Amino acid sequence: MQIAYDEQGFVPVVIQDWASGEVLTLAYANAEAVARTRETGELHLWSRSRDELWHKGATSGNTQAVKALRVDCDGDALLALVEPAGPACHTGERTCFFTGEMALAPHEVLPDLGRTLAQRASEKPAGSYVVQLLEDPALAGEKVQEEAEEVVRAVREESDERVDEEAADVLFHLMALLQGRGHTLEGPQAVLRDRRR
Repeated sequence: MQIAYDEQGFVPVVIQDWASGEVLTLAYANAEAVARTRETGELHLWSRSRDELWHKGATSGNTQAVKALRVDCDGDALLALVEPAGPACHTGERTCFFTGEMALAPHEVLPDLGRTLAQRASEKPAGSYVVQLLEDPALAGEKVQEEAEEVVRAVREESDERVDEEAADVLFHLMALLQGRGHTLEGPQAVLRDRRR
C-alpha cells in the first residue's frame, strides 16, 4: 500500500474497534510507526507532542492488536482496525470521543448493550431482570423462543413499529442468553463473516 505522508512526514490514523466498529481515537503515524506496526502486529504511532515513536499501551498495558490497516483512496489517511486490550483514552475512557453529542449511532447500540450485560453479570445488582436471565439459561432460552414467535407473528399481522419492537426483544434476550454462557455477538458475527467468503 502506498502512503502519502504530509510534508512533515505524518499521516493521520483513525483507530476503530475491530469488533464494534466504534471509533476509538485519531492519532498520527510516520513511516517508522507504520513499519513497527506491521512488524509487531500492535499499534505504533508518532507522538507529535513528545516528538517520539509511541507504542500504544506500552506503559498502561492498553495495547491495541492491529487486525487490519487500510489506506484511504488518496493514500493520505489510514484506518487501523484494532482489538483494544483496555481503554483507548489516556483518561481511562473506552474511546477518546466521550464528550459532545453523545446519542448512540446505530452501530453502537448492540456493543453498548453487550457492555451493559457484561456489567450486570459482573456486578449482579439485586432485582435485575438481566441478572435473572443470566443466572437461569432455561428462562433466557424460553424468552428467546417466545420473542422469536412474536416477531414472526408481528411480521405477518402487525405494524412495522411492532416488528421492530419484537425484533429488539429477540436481540436483547439472545444477547442475554449468550452472555450467560460467557459469549458475545462477536462469535456469531465471525461465523457470518466467514460464511460470506
